[in-house]
Amino acid sequence: MLKPKRLSLLMGHYGSGKTNIAVNYALYLRELGLPVAIADLDIVNPYFRMKDSEEEMRKRGIDVIALPYANSNVDLPALPSSAYSLVQNKSRYAVLDIGGDDRGALALGRFTPYILEENNYDMFFVANFCRPLTQNAEDAMEVLHEIEYACGMHFTGIINNTNLGPETTAGTVLDSQVHVQKLSELSGLPVVMTAVHDTLYEDLKDLIPDLFPLKLQKKITDE
Repeated sequence: MLKPKRLSLLMGHYGSGKTNIAVNYALYLRELGLPVAIADLDIVNPYFRMKDSEEEMRKRGIDVIALPYANSNVDLPALPSSAYSLVQNKSRYAVLDIGGDDRGALALGRFTPYILEENNYDMFFVANFCRPLTQNAEDAMEVLHEIEYACGMHFTGIINNTNLGPETTAGTVLDSQVHVQKLSELSGLPVVMTAVHDTLYEDLKDLIPDLFPLKLQKKITDE
């Protein structure tokens, strides 16, 4: 696994699986013994929040910052004031789940000057080549550029999270390798990990480098 930076930002197209990776990555950092906070900054999609895993994360000693109306039928496009502590409090590592596409990336803009000033961050593009609008490297590259333009920052790496939900097989992940490698070539960004459900890990660990096993949240949706 890569050496973690203090801030880890996850962004990508709708349905790329950012939230599940954010939860699992925060748990991974905590297992390393690091002080960790995780934030749901998705102001676009009100129907899927990391609050589904909030209790488990708090038990593990992870601070959780989530939108106040998560998992309700109220969608208030505003960030909680506690979110600003993520860039101000440099004593802990923070994982930020940012809303899908360029619209969600706009929420990050207010933090951009502070993040760039500290310069201790990774911004990962989460790619799922089974989604309708990112089925190839060229389409994913277009989304990548739109997000960078919207938030005023550049990605530092790619996470391949190609999946079909419960229908995902080892072959699904293996077939995605040609697309993610081409995206890496087009963007000049490294593929920092390939995320797979933990049930597929043993089948793929000797075939794909930097494999990251995921445990799905109790509530599964498309974001």
